Amino acid sequence: MRDTRYSIISRRGLVAGGLAALPALALAVGALAAGPKVVTILGDSITAGLGLPGREALPNQLHLALEQLRVPNIVRGAGISGDTTADGLGRLAFSIAPDTAVVVVALGGNDLLQGLDPTRTRANLDKIIRRLKAEHKGVVLCGISAPAEIGAGYAKAFNAVFPALARQHHVAFYPNLLAGVERRPALLQGDGLHPNARGVQIIAHRLAPVVAKVLKAQR
Repeated sequence: MRDTRYSIISRRGLVAGGLAALPALALAVGALAAGPKVVTILGDSITAGLGLPGREALPNQLHLALEQLRVPNIVRGAGISGDTTADGLGRLAFSIAPDTAVVVVALGGNDLLQGLDPTRTRANLDKIIRRLKAEHKGVVLCGISAPAEIGAGYAKAFNAVFPALARQHHVAFYPNLLAGVERRPALLQGDGLHPNARGVQIIAHRLAPVVAKVLKAQR
């Protein structure tokens, strides 16, 4: 008859070893869960990096700025030049991948340039935020500042859209995407509208702490 003691002892050892390995396995799973989270920037030409190579565009610069804050991250750009808030809403379903943890909503500049009704801008952004929150995405809403030169009444109505939505939906708010860059020729491309590489770096470093806070809050 075959001696089965070795096999029995081996099985017990395997069981004991397996139980002993459970804490290590749990730590490994936890490490994976704490790995890089995905940020997607839903935007227009600034997000798309118009006039800049990819490494100098906002998605990559935000990634680098978050790394400097020691926040593991992957940043994806979902920017299309010329997009309005209506365009962003229309492509929301295929622009935001399911693994996205936080969405930076950086739309509205083209609504402003086209003089679109601020009530429509608000309605579009409202729908975007509602859909993202329904999918349990963290949201950072970026505002755009309308200059009074285009008409004080319009500028006031447009500028009020973004903080009102952030309060209504309790989402993180970055008041002006171009803060520190707009009206500074040394930080803008030749068109006087789009940031150059240095301007994008400034935007990324100012925006990063806001995004980092929302990222850290996401499970």
